[in-house]
Amino acid sequence: MELLHFTSHSTHAPHLTIPKPQFHNPTKERLPSNAFTARSSSRMKSLVASAGDGGAAEAEAETAVVEKPKLRRFDVLDGRPVPFGATAQDGGVNFAVVSKNAASATLCLMSLDDLQENRVTEQIPLDPLRNKTGDVWHAFLKGNVKDMLYGYKFDGKFSPEQGHYFDSSQILLDPYAKAIASRGEFGVLGPKDDCWPQMACEVPSADDEVTKFPPRKVQYPEVDLLSFDWEGDLPLKFLQKDLVIYELHVRGFTRHESSRTEYPGTYLGVVEKLDHLKELGVNCIELMPCHEFNELEYYSYNSVLGDYKVNFWGYSTVNFFSPMARYASTGVRNGGFGARNAFKHLVREAHKRGIEVLMDVVFNHTAEGNENGSILSFKGVDNSVFYMLAPKGEFYNYSGCGNTFNCNHPVVRQFVLDCLRYWVMEMHVDGFRFDLASILTRSSSLWDAENVYGNPMDGDMLTTGTPLSSPPLVDLISNDPILRGVKLIAEAWDCGGLYQVGMFPHWGIWSEWNGKYRDIVRQFIKGTDGFSGAFAECLCGSPNLYQEGGRKPWNSINFVCAHDGFTLGDLVTYNDKHNLANGEDNKDGENHNNSWNCGEEGEFASISVKKLRKRQMRNFFLCLMVSQGVPMVYMGDEYGHTKGGNNNAYCLDNYVIVYSMMLINYFRWDKKEESSSDFYRFCCLVTKFRRECESLGLNDFPTAERLQWHGHAPGTPDWSEISRFVAFSLIDSVKGELYVAFNSSHLPATITLPERPGYRWEPLVDTSKQAPYDFLSEDLTDRDVAIKQYAQFLDADLYPMLSYSSIILTLCPEQ
Repeated sequence: MELLHFTSHSTHAPHLTIPKPQFHNPTKERLPSNAFTARSSSRMKSLVASAGDGGAAEAEAETAVVEKPKLRRFDVLDGRPVPFGATAQDGGVNFAVVSKNAASATLCLMSLDDLQENRVTEQIPLDPLRNKTGDVWHAFLKGNVKDMLYGYKFDGKFSPEQGHYFDSSQILLDPYAKAIASRGEFGVLGPKDDCWPQMACEVPSADDEVTKFPPRKVQYPEVDLLSFDWEGDLPLKFLQKDLVIYELHVRGFTRHESSRTEYPGTYLGVVEKLDHLKELGVNCIELMPCHEFNELEYYSYNSVLGDYKVNFWGYSTVNFFSPMARYASTGVRNGGFGARNAFKHLVREAHKRGIEVLMDVVFNHTAEGNENGSILSFKGVDNSVFYMLAPKGEFYNYSGCGNTFNCNHPVVRQFVLDCLRYWVMEMHVDGFRFDLASILTRSSSLWDAENVYGNPMDGDMLTTGTPLSSPPLVDLISNDPILRGVKLIAEAWDCGGLYQVGMFPHWGIWSEWNGKYRDIVRQFIKGTDGFSGAFAECLCGSPNLYQEGGRKPWNSINFVCAHDGFTLGDLVTYNDKHNLANGEDNKDGENHNNSWNCGEEGEFASISVKKLRKRQMRNFFLCLMVSQGVPMVYMGDEYGHTKGGNNNAYCLDNYVIVYSMMLINYFRWDKKEESSSDFYRFCCLVTKFRRECESLGLNDFPTAERLQWHGHAPGTPDWSEISRFVAFSLIDSVKGELYVAFNSSHLPATITLPERPGYRWEPLVDTSKQAPYDFLSEDLTDRDVAIKQYAQFLDADLYPMLSYSSIILTLCPEQ
């Protein structure tokens, strides 16, 4: 996430209506005073004894009431410090949460009805003698806690200058909660038009009954699931070199009415459209953030649209263990549990179709902002542990979003590890893309070698945020017996200026979003001088970045477009960003996009300009698919989706009027159908061709034994500053040999092909041709006629290339 915008978080302190308890009874007044019993008779006697003479009788009366067993709802026992979070066990639930600096802790229970009325159902103060081990507060509730929600209150210093934000009026989310209940519908305000209504965590059920996923015709198919039937699902374990990744936004993928899905904008909606991805040739989806976030975080009036801004992308996590509840058709029904099973259903159904699932995770910051931000979870649980702080309590802002997660602190790195393991083991995801991953390499607050490595080191004078060559968190993940077997992808930069593309600490297994590939390919394809040599490196998997460090081509995730920046359609339509719809006077978003509008700015252009734009889109897509490394396609680029030149549409969940056109963040299925015989067909065929070729997904960098570079003449490449032509031939064990060429000049060229006695070159792809002749597939009716049109050139080992075009030829035996 190249965050180019920051909205200040307003201070929010939700106060729940909590009736004043009497003596030692921690229940709501309307509930019976004996809703739970004392931990033991000896503990109760000590409470009575400490009441003093004046309160002894009253305390005894209280004791007598509390111990009536027929009215008990549950018993409160000491509990265990591990595992963290709320864990269903025999006869009850164990609660455990870490807070080193809190003076006291209270477990708060709520029904869903009480949560919606801002009430606490029951409060349970935790005894620091019996309910605390080390820095872990814990308790075990034995009895019926079905359908209950929970949170914590922590008391202690409220001293921002010392890094503490303890406030006993706040009900906080458990960092380890597995489901979050809050608002039920995406984009809809809470009670009293509150953007931040009180949230609570799901109390897990001890019932282990396995329930089949209900038929899709059920109105709320995720409701009443006690657990989930994986139907024998196992990891696909594709080799990374064989992946074709598709970056996908869950809501945006099917929210538009043209999707005609039964559950638009949800996990189930994505399931309904998985066959589209299969047809495109995708075998891996990278889901934009699906951790619980608050889409109303940026909620403010946008005078340009006469509407309100939302956090559409989701790069602002509230809870890392919980799937986004409002991406489920149930919302918060069933305490948020439905979202967990809906996400599992998506993963299971994707695996059935041979599609792996990666998650975009945001461990660089949270939604709590800086000192002016909300107190939701981490900040109130133990701010100085979870966030990177300056000596006087200020928040470091390497994320550009107000705070920086303290990733290399021992508690935090264990938290991250536990979270990743949970999503792999429980949710069956196949890997992760780490947003602003360079933050994972920065030293933590109060950095010292003894704290991190267990022993002091001479000369260790690192300050907070210093980049580390062997960051403990990355080390821990890389060598974890569970996580080292999944895909690990770093966005190897952050908003503090740290740029590590080609240099991210990798332990031989981490891959990177190759931002240099994006920039170089954009420059070369649009005809900028001086990039022919760099472009050739990109085609080979960027060995200049990865070979020396012992990595392979598949460590490079190649992309031309992603959620940040222009779509592929806008890349060839706009020279400048057009972000007025965001309501920020076009000041947000990247100004240097390496784009080219092909001669005229905007959607309305001459026929010749539009044809050139289509050609350039084919050039970009072909380049992506013939490059060594792992190609990644952004959602909608397969049909030329446009956002009207908006390169930072993070806040739009609505229609936008630009140049009299309706432009949105949603995938337009109607537009995809319109182009099914044009660009979408081209994308499907080129992707299929890549997967058929053995040589386009090599496990190592190509050598001269396999690859030969050419210029306008065979074997004479031109790497000069003014060269705009790059060509190569590639030995392929399936296709025989390929010839690939890119002419990014404004001038046409007739090229000479390498001689292959007994064989002849046959055209397959020419991006200068109109569909369907841009790709001469086997099922093309007049394919033979089209090939014969090239005969006079090919018989002489020549080929005419138009300006701004690219080709693939295959070697066939002479007949």
